This record gives sequence, C-alpha cells and structure tokens, in this order.
Amino acid sequence: MAGKYYKSFEHLQKPDPEFGDKDVAKFISCIMHDGKRSTAQRLFYDALDLVRQRVPEREPLEVWKQAIDNMKPLVEVRSRRVGGANYQVPVEVSAKRQRTLAFRWILEVVRAKKGRPFAQSLAAEFVAAYNREGNAMLKRENTHKQAEANKAFAHFAW
Repeated sequence: MAGKYYKSFEHLQKPDPEFGDKDVAKFISCIMHDGKRSTAQRLFYDALDLVRQRVPEREPLEVWKQAIDNMKPLVEVRSRRVGGANYQVPVEVSAKRQRTLAFRWILEVVRAKKGRPFAQSLAAEFVAAYNREGNAMLKRENTHKQAEANKAFAHFAW
C-alpha cells in the first residue's frame, strides 16, 4: 500500500507531554475511549508508576519500550484464496503493523481482565511482556507458531 498515493498521518501525532515520545502518545490514543485523553494519560502514567515499583532497577519508560519490542511479531498469517481453497500464508510484518499489533494485544489482554483497576492490569502486563511472559506474549507466540505451521504455503505470498 506504500507508494506515492498513500498518505501517512504519523507526522500529525504530537508527542506526549511527559516524555515527549510519539510512541507513548500513540499508545495513549489506543487506550483512549470517547475522546477522554486526560483519563487515558492518567491511566498510562499511573501504570508506569506501578512499573517503577515492580522493576526498580530500570526506568519505567525503558521497561515499557522493551515490553513493546518483545511483543512485536516478526511474521503473521494472512488468508489467501488460491484455486477455490483458502490458505493461511505466512508474511513478514511491517514495522508500523508490528507496533500496532503489540499495542492491540496488550490492550486486549488488559481489557479482558476484570476485577482489577485498569492501571494495575496494564502495569502487570508491561512487566510480564518485559519478562517475555503473560497472556499477550502467548498471543504473539501462537501467531509465530501458526506461521511456522503454514510455511509450506509461503510461496502463495503476494
């Protein structure tokens, strides 16, 4: 989809007020519901404060960045119809989509956890992803396993 007709709006993303990081601002936008950015920011910063308590030897933003890097998938499967049959074809994932999937998987797991405040669940998932464990990491591993199992269909990639 990249080309001269595709426009990216990444340059319009303003950095977050505390760290000046565009990835943090994007993650906060993904947390946000009903346009309540200040609430989403508070939840994210509260989660980082909890991360600071759980991993005191590292800066919380470093832990968050490492957690996101650990979550990024290298390959995924896409459905491809060939001759009346659907195949799950493994394809490499672009950097932007890697980030998007990592954000999405973490937030899916956090939103699925009931009975705990959002910031606590978010902090727990950041620490788990930092340590390469947790439910979101399981989602990444399952995606990689599925791609590995279907590598025989890699020649159908487009």
